[in-house]
Formats: sequence, C-alpha cells, structure tokens
Amino acid sequence: MVLCYLGKAEIVITADGLKVHSINQSYPVPSILRLNQLIKLRRRDVPLTKPNLMRRDNYTCQYCGVRNVKMTLDHVIPRMYGGDDSWENLVCACDECNSKKGNRTPKEAGMKLRRRPRKPHYFTFVLSSLGTPPEEWRPYIFS
Repeated sequence: MVLCYLGKAEIVITADGLKVHSINQSYPVPSILRLNQLIKLRRRDVPLTKPNLMRRDNYTCQYCGVRNVKMTLDHVIPRMYGGDDSWENLVCACDECNSKKGNRTPKEAGMKLRRRPRKPHYFTFVLSSLGTPPEEWRPYIFS
C-alpha cells in the first residue's frame, strides 16, 4: 500500500473487493504489484535453527518415518568424527532412533536415512510456509 501511495509501484491486480479506508478515501488492496524500478536484493539464506530444521524435515523422523512424537536433532556424522552443525549434517529424529543410533554413523548403527539432508532454497522455503498461493499469482511465481 505504501509503495503504491509513494508512486514506487502500481497495482496490476487487486484483491477481490477488499479496500483500505481512510477518513476521506478508500484504496483497493493490491494482490499483485509491479515495481517501477528494479530492486536488487542480495541472496538470502534460511537460518539454521531447530524450528527450521523441523520444518524442512516435515516434523518426521528421518530414520523410521514416525510423526507426532517428541523430536530431537541428530548429527548424521557425529561431532566426535568431525561432523559439524550444518544443513547437510543435521536431521530430525525421534528419541528412540536417536538413542539407538547413539554416537555412531547411520551405517555403523545399521540405520538408513529416508532422504539425504540438504540446505533448503530460501524462496521455496518461504513459499512452503505460505501454503497454496492464489491462482492469479501462478503466472508471476512459476514463470
């Protein structure tokens, strides 16, 4: 709304029937904006935090696939073997699997990861938290 008011953007598509009212006027709520100038943003990274790791793994144990139980973080390569705190080395694990694996690699413990842990892309990570975008956004997001 502020970008439109300042003349830095224009409304391409408005939200259906939604308006913001001031004392004297009402303004349509934008659904899609077009910026008048290109704004270069530096590449962003998803912060490595426990909630973000849980979200990446969909709150599912990466060893047995169980959900809706207390989850912990597990180092795929334990720290004593040189494993670090990184997206590629941390996974969600239920208490049972984490205890079973202990301070060993998955191969030593006879366990297999359901999928290889990877660092999420910022844009797709943010989009996944928004849910399904409105149909009118599709030509602009996925083109």
